[in-house]
Amino acid sequence: MATLNIIGAGRVGKTLAHLIVANRVLEIGDLYDSDSAHAREAVEFIGAGRPVDDLGAMRDADIWLLSVPDMQIAAVAGQLAARLAERLAERRTAQRIAASASIAVHCSGALDAEILAPLRAIGWRVASAHPMLSFAHPGTAVFQFENTPCGIEGDREACSVWSETLAAIGARCFEIGPGSKTLYHAAAVVSSNFLPILAAMAVELWQAAGIPDPLIQDMMHTLTRNAADNVVALGPQEALTGPAARGDRAVVDAQSHAVAGWDPVAREAYDALSLLAQRLAQTGKVQAG
Repeated sequence: MATLNIIGAGRVGKTLAHLIVANRVLEIGDLYDSDSAHAREAVEFIGAGRPVDDLGAMRDADIWLLSVPDMQIAAVAGQLAARLAERLAERRTAQRIAASASIAVHCSGALDAEILAPLRAIGWRVASAHPMLSFAHPGTAVFQFENTPCGIEGDREACSVWSETLAAIGARCFEIGPGSKTLYHAAAVVSSNFLPILAAMAVELWQAAGIPDPLIQDMMHTLTRNAADNVVALGPQEALTGPAARGDRAVVDAQSHAVAGWDPVAREAYDALSLLAQRLAQTGKVQAG
């Protein structure tokens, strides 16, 4: 069975590793985190692996998963490549050097596989694979992961191997075209990360209008749930309602001024979303032209 090393005790890495162990897909080798306590906790959650407190102490593995924040991926890839280059230099035969070549994967939705270039330079194949799931808590995410779409790009061999791994734990993998990663992730941010912001904005506006908190919670739950259900069932254009979609400019302007008095930045968001709503209602698209 192929082996998997993990760098970073992040929520995504812990979730994926737990599922990999539960489905007997790979053997977990070493797990490193800058906080050794986090590494030990991750191994306990995963149910396999060896926590290590030094990146250089990690043993060889077939696949390496970098489960660290986006801003740390480049630095970690560079540090790992440097450590491994030293290790390779100590090996005398080409056969042993070739045998040490591995696959490295990161899970960022915003960054592509090129950020792992230092590892590619020492002969590794690299990929990025972004699961389209909110990993708020690994204990919950392991039960939500089934049928999760995962966008993959990078070197062909690395993509193939990691796609097979993800498919074995229930993912639905798809390729992301070259140069499209940023737009792809922006779409994920809009569809997932912005919804809680809009919900919070609605709650605070209702509070400013003097609506009782228990009623606010009921309204927010009902409207948000119904809106999501309608989008899924009908599509965005058919699910769209409200004054901007109806072309009721007087109501939109009055609400815009009211929101401006509450918060100027929220007014900018309201105005921009109202314009996009009008476009969607009229043309079926939010993009102009």
